Amino acid sequence: MLPKSALIWQLCVVYFLAMFAIVARAESPYRFFTWNVTYGDIYPLGVRQQGILINGQFPGPDIYSVTNDNLIINVHNSLPEPFLISWNGVQQRRNSYEDGVYGTTCPIPPGKNFTYILQVKDQIGSYFYFPSVGFQKAAGGFGGIRILSRPLIPVPFPEPAGDFTVLIGDWYKANHNKLKSVLDRGHRLPSPDGILINGHGSNGASFTVEQGKTYRFRISNVGLQHSLNFRIQGHKMKLVEVEGTHTIQTTYSSLDVHVGQSYSVLVTMDQPPQDFYIAVSTRFTNKVLTSTGTLHYSNSAHPVSGPVPGGPTTQIDWSLNQARSIRTNLTASGPRPNPQGSYHYGLINISRTIKLESSAGQVNGKQRYAVNSVSFIPADTPLKLADYFKIGGVFRVGSIQDQPTGGNIYLDTSVMGADFRGFIEIVFQNHENIVQSWHIDGYNFWVVG
Repeated sequence: MLPKSALIWQLCVVYFLAMFAIVARAESPYRFFTWNVTYGDIYPLGVRQQGILINGQFPGPDIYSVTNDNLIINVHNSLPEPFLISWNGVQQRRNSYEDGVYGTTCPIPPGKNFTYILQVKDQIGSYFYFPSVGFQKAAGGFGGIRILSRPLIPVPFPEPAGDFTVLIGDWYKANHNKLKSVLDRGHRLPSPDGILINGHGSNGASFTVEQGKTYRFRISNVGLQHSLNFRIQGHKMKLVEVEGTHTIQTTYSSLDVHVGQSYSVLVTMDQPPQDFYIAVSTRFTNKVLTSTGTLHYSNSAHPVSGPVPGGPTTQIDWSLNQARSIRTNLTASGPRPNPQGSYHYGLINISRTIKLESSAGQVNGKQRYAVNSVSFIPADTPLKLADYFKIGGVFRVGSIQDQPTGGNIYLDTSVMGADFRGFIEIVFQNHENIVQSWHIDGYNFWVVG
């Protein structure tokens, strides 16, 4: 008789083959990637650490694609522990099992491989991927995803001279397993040791540009818990896209980027030929951590100079006002040319309103976080597999309520049911004293208030 872990992995393979037959009928172009995930020595903050590398790279390689492309990503797990990748922002259509979060699909066992099949159907924009189990995100394994518009689809700005991925995030010198054990012992994480820009600490990252030209910067916060403010000395940033949506083109001197968010900005090199600071600092923290990179003009006559440009620190209103200022560009083409149709929020037939309230506390001596009083625990079988193979007793639909209960935190495999093609209004409530970022896997949504 097979051990349980081997049986579940075989179910994953059967499920994968069944779904591949559906995806393989698509006629859009295919892009193939082969990744080998390993441990390796990295020195982001000047000391040796064990990092997660993809094909020897930290951060991992960028994924370049075009709307409707099929991405075939064969991931070999050479770690001594399971590994799983979430494709943040990619809308999984008819293949939500590929989303790569615990509960929807199987982690890749040590020494095994799994081929992810994703289609970036009707999508454009800037996203990233990251490991989603075992607190491995604190060791690396993340990288950028960019989805370009098809050649015949107009884009609401001239083609930039260059296109940069900028991955920013808080970082710890401690091993990710030690950080995980801190949480398991019932404690919150300490303050991070620094901020990384594309895997580098202060003064490590550099972007070379030509004077007079305009460049696109795709900025993603791939960190663990802290909101970050991004700014470039002496330069303005024109926001043009947020996670696949073209925006009204508003100019900012700095941008708050919360955990999981991706912003795309245009920056014109309109300053004298020298080098300039790129600054990233923590928001809403007692101790402000700052990291710098360099914007290097190719004809630069001087190195960076002067004080590092300052940014907002603890001002909450500043960040809220920035969020309110971001608006969808309704006249721009998206993945398809305009007109793309429109909707009026007041006329949508809302079939259900869900209020999700976050909370924190200890359960059985361990630090836990909860939604509507339920702190998620994984089932023995991934939920999508249990659903597909009709395996009973794995989870119960309705194990989490639509509204906050106000009760104590308890453990359960929380699953909420929904109706196909329904319009759901979700209200997020946060009474904690920290910022909460919500990851709505695989869904298109509109922020309306």
